Amino acid sequence: MFVAFANQAGKADVTIQVNAGQTLTKSMLKGAKGELAFFSSVPSLVNLMAGQKRMYQKIDAAPELSKNLRAILGFKAGAYHPVTLAGSGIENWEDIKGKTVFTGPPAGSASATSEALIKIITGYEAGSDYKAVRLSWGEGYAALSDGKIDMMVRPAEVGSANIEQFGLSGEFRVLSIPDGARDSDAMKALFGRPGRGMASFDGGIYKGQLTGGEITALGFFQFVGTHAGMDEEVVYKATKAFWDNIEEVQATAFFLKEVTKETAFTAINVPLHPGALRYYDEAGFAVPDALRP
Repeated sequence: MFVAFANQAGKADVTIQVNAGQTLTKSMLKGAKGELAFFSSVPSLVNLMAGQKRMYQKIDAAPELSKNLRAILGFKAGAYHPVTLAGSGIENWEDIKGKTVFTGPPAGSASATSEALIKIITGYEAGSDYKAVRLSWGEGYAALSDGKIDMMVRPAEVGSANIEQFGLSGEFRVLSIPDGARDSDAMKALFGRPGRGMASFDGGIYKGQLTGGEITALGFFQFVGTHAGMDEEVVYKATKAFWDNIEEVQATAFFLKEVTKETAFTAINVPLHPGALRYYDEAGFAVPDALRP
């Protein structure tokens, strides 16, 4: 999504250099400081920064910095994919016991979410019932491919080429959330967090994927953001270029088909940047009052 945004912005002479090597937690913090012009993040991190919690608890300026965050657009980003290769011995969630599971990067929020998801479904605790490994995303993919871990929980767009790669040379499974766990109060609470929700997709979308039928997963939303001090004209031009070329954006990837005028403000919980708001008002978008700065 962010690459698509950057590509369209380039048509309006707004050049964005994309760095995919950082966690969203760090990117949003740097954005709030004005060290990044644009970033992508998840709504749940906004509340953590504002409350100086978890990964932001040692950053005294976090609550004040959170006030600098501004949004450009929101989107349904994808779903958590619990991936295990055929032959790993994992065919259902209970089989995780005693196994090694990559849950996410050390400093990101994905690892905590993945471990919470496993606990709700199985009751298993990381470190006692299974070994939770925290690596960079690239290291996680490599570790699963090389057989160094038994499972990987990876938030990714539905139809992701990174997930599909495991079916190119063999077979794999994406575990589905069981009906009983899906209806539990704990799971509903997880689904109900800012930027979270239930997602479902056809398991057949991935070649070599062994779970049949519809897969139920923890879905997640993101937003493209900037900071309050960003030049209004630059943000206006980038926003306008994105929406003027939305058909090209939608053709870029399967999940981007859901990015529409009606979903532009999905899950956003920070004010819109004035440059983005200017475009939306000119184009006749229905902007929620809560998002007006």
